[in-house]
Amino acid sequence: MEYRTGDHWDALFRECRRDAFHMETRDSYREINESERLHKFLNNEPPPDSATPWQALIREITGKGVSVSRVRVVTEPHSDYQQWLLSVTVHNINAGEDIRYVPRHRAGDVPPDDWWFLDWERVAYNLWDVEGNPVGIGLTTDPGIVRYCREVRERLWDLATPYAKYAGQ
Repeated sequence: MEYRTGDHWDALFRECRRDAFHMETRDSYREINESERLHKFLNNEPPPDSATPWQALIREITGKGVSVSRVRVVTEPHSDYQQWLLSVTVHNINAGEDIRYVPRHRAGDVPPDDWWFLDWERVAYNLWDVEGNPVGIGLTTDPGIVRYCREVRERLWDLATPYAKYAGQ
């Protein structure tokens, strides 16, 4: 396992040639770049500009023909964070992502960690400290881990509901 500190996600995505899939299993995250928007949502204040650097990156890599998708395994009823996320996911969809949802009670065995599955050959784990703050990336090409992530992706993708239907749009 290769450990990368800091934020190297942009470089990993730009290296993708075909596919980037994200497995999300947490009901809340502590991302510094989301805190202002989440705070405004929770206080019923108008949101700041919806454009984010993430969406620009997604447009860039999907423009090169790379598929970007994710499955969010969520607890129902939703946490405050997931309610906010559901309200802003349309912007990621419009940028080119395919985001789907699986209620936790239907998901069966779910890995405890979030990860990105890159080009069906590399797995990049989101690493967190005990308070839930992001601290880096664990990257592997271990065949057993890659096979496991492929199986989880395929199983949960089949159970997942596309964002528009899940959000009732």
